[in-house]
Amino acid sequence: MQNINSKLPEVSTTIFTVMSQMASHYNAINLSQGFPNFDASSELINLVTKAMQEGHNQYAPMPGFLPLREIIAEKNNTLYNRSYHPETEVTITSGATQAIFTIIATFISSGDEVIIFKPAYDSYEPSISLFGGTVIPIQLSSSTYSVNWEEVASKISSKTKMIIINTPHNPSGSVLSKEDMLRLEKLLKDTDIILLSDEVYEHIIFEGQSHQSAALYNGLAERAFITASFGKTFHTTGWKTGYCLAPKELMTEFRKVHQFNVFSGNNPIQHALATYLKTPDNYLYLSNFYQKKRDFFLSLIANSRFSFTPASGTYFQLLNYSSITKENDIDFAERLTKEHKVAAIPVSVFNHNNRDDKVLRFCFAKTEDTLKRAAEILCNI
Repeated sequence: MQNINSKLPEVSTTIFTVMSQMASHYNAINLSQGFPNFDASSELINLVTKAMQEGHNQYAPMPGFLPLREIIAEKNNTLYNRSYHPETEVTITSGATQAIFTIIATFISSGDEVIIFKPAYDSYEPSISLFGGTVIPIQLSSSTYSVNWEEVASKISSKTKMIIINTPHNPSGSVLSKEDMLRLEKLLKDTDIILLSDEVYEHIIFEGQSHQSAALYNGLAERAFITASFGKTFHTTGWKTGYCLAPKELMTEFRKVHQFNVFSGNNPIQHALATYLKTPDNYLYLSNFYQKKRDFFLSLIANSRFSFTPASGTYFQLLNYSSITKENDIDFAERLTKEHKVAAIPVSVFNHNNRDDKVLRFCFAKTEDTLKRAAEILCNI
C-alpha cells in the first residue's frame, strides 16, 4: 500500500458532516449544520431556470458575470459608502469558503503567521496549515465572545501576514462594534498585514444594529478582502455561490490562483442573481425575518434548563447546558442526537485547545414547525 505523507495529518471529517450524518442515522431534528429547511424564493429559482433556458450554460467569465459584479459594487457603495471597481475589484466565487481558501492560498507561505479568533469557522486553520502558515489563536471570552485588543496587539509580530475576522460571528452569534473596528484599524496602521473579513452573515444582524463591514473604514478597506455568501443570504447554500471584494492590487493576485482553483462559478445562477439583486428588499428584510425566528425559538425554550444570551447576528444560537449535565459538549451533543433526537454542534471543536464551555450551537434557520418540535424536546430534558 502506498505510503501517504498527509499534509493535514490531524484533520478529520468536519464536525458539520459528522453531526448531520448522525442526525440522519438517528432520525433526529437537524439543528446542527447551518442550512435553512425552507424553500428559496420562487422568483429566484425561476430566474435561474430562465437563464438555463436562454442558453447561459457554459463557462462564466473567470472573474464572474460582469452585470452581477456591477450590481454587487452598486450594493456595496449604497450600504457601506465604499466604491469597488466591478471589473478589477469584485470576483464571483464558488461560495465564501472557496474565496477564503483562495485568499489564504494566494498570500500565506511557510513562516507566515495568521491571527484568528476562536471559536473559529473550521476552514480557516487547516487552510493556513496547508500552505505552511502558523496559526496564532486568540480565544474569545466565554461569556460575551468579545475581543481583547490588548492581547491582539501583543500577538502581532514581524511575521504576522494576515488577520481573519468574522462578523456577525459563527458560531457565537456575536458582532463586532464600531469601536472594535476602530481599534483594529489603529492596530493595523503602518503595517503590511492583510485583513480577511468574513462577512457572510452581513444581512442577519439584530436589535437594529448596523453591520460594521471592513469596507466602512479606510484603514481596513485598503488592506482587506471581504467575503460574502449568496447561499446564506438567499437560503440557497447548495448553490455554492459567493463573492469577494478587495483593492485592485490584492485582487489581481487572488485571481491568479482563483483561475486555477475553480476558474469560474455557476453561470446561470450568476445571471439570475444579477437580476434578483436589483431589488434591495430581497435581502434587506433578512434581519427582521431571522430575528423573529430567533425570538420564536428562544420563547419556546425559555422555561427549559438551557441558559442563553440572545444571538446578535447569524442564524445560530448558543445554549449553555451546564445545569443539565457535566458531560463534555461532544458527548452531550452525541447523546442529545441519539437519545433525544435533536442534533446540535459542540462548540469546543472550534475553541483553542478545545476549551469546553458547556455550550452547543443550534441553527434556527428552520420552519416554525421544526423549531416547535425541537423546542418541545429541549424543554423536556
